[in-house]
Amino acid sequence: MATGIEDPRKLYWSLHAALVTRRTDREIFNQAFVMFWKDPGYLEQMMSLVVPSFRSGVGEDDKSLSRRLSESLFQKSGGAASPDENPVEVDARGSFSVSDGFQSKDFEEMSSSELALARRAIQTLTLPGDRMRTRRFRPAGQAGQLDLRRVLRETAAKGADHLQPRWRAPVVRRPPLVVLTDISGSMETYARVLLHFVHALTNDRDRVSVFLFGTRLTNITRMLVNRDPDVAIAQVGQDVTDWSGGTRIGAALGDFNRLWARRVLGQNATVLLITDGLDREGAEGIGPAARKLSANARRLIWLNPLLRYDSYEPVASGAAALSAHVNEQRACHNLTSLRELATALR
Repeated sequence: MATGIEDPRKLYWSLHAALVTRRTDREIFNQAFVMFWKDPGYLEQMMSLVVPSFRSGVGEDDKSLSRRLSESLFQKSGGAASPDENPVEVDARGSFSVSDGFQSKDFEEMSSSELALARRAIQTLTLPGDRMRTRRFRPAGQAGQLDLRRVLRETAAKGADHLQPRWRAPVVRRPPLVVLTDISGSMETYARVLLHFVHALTNDRDRVSVFLFGTRLTNITRMLVNRDPDVAIAQVGQDVTDWSGGTRIGAALGDFNRLWARRVLGQNATVLLITDGLDREGAEGIGPAARKLSANARRLIWLNPLLRYDSYEPVASGAAALSAHVNEQRACHNLTSLRELATALR
């Protein structure tokens, strides 16, 4: 290595620049670096998982390793351990269940197996039948209103001898639903999981429009038509190019208001805005764009994963600009919060 190992600080940032590509990897890299230099025998412990002749247990200090670091270091590539081999103690948080603890567990803290189980559970979640009365009418029995227009038409066509009362009732249907999802680096884990929830909505009801935004706005409604969620979301991953980048919330909402609002926000649409409110442009344009979006929608609901913290307050400039114009703020960091969202939209 060109920087050498004499200066730990210089070595840390050199490795960080070479190995860390996503914001979510910083904690894993930091814990791995600290653990390696803290325990001189740590390399032997890792090698014991690859070469059976190196037999060593994991110390108590390794209990503090993050779940993802544990999975990365202690997952064997294949084959079972021999009966006489000393077992290696690892963090058991990678196991999962459908208990209440799993329902309330943060998506960011879940292992890959838990995320797979969560995605399957999300596919069973649907929004309730939030139906609304429209301005249109349909023929009905005597429980409806007297349809004078229909009575006059039939009387004029058949004569006064055929005068019969006719009734009508208003048409009731689900209002449109628009989902705007942030796919920046800070939202990547939540966005990928919540896409399964959005896919379930798209295939459960009509008039659902889905948009992703990071540095630009992308309409993925047609990509989610496929009934297989894995195929649909894989297609989204291929066609959307600004995953895990920066966030331009104001520009994205402005583009939506200018290009799509008149097409998809008619007939009392509900808008779900999924973002943490962290904007790289200092909240530029967020206030006016959010105000216009709220004015055109029946309800603007902000789903913020940072609400998992009891002490959270929207002090960031982007979050503060959004909070002034939304109708409601809700968490979206675990299965329980998604079930509560479905109940709130009833």
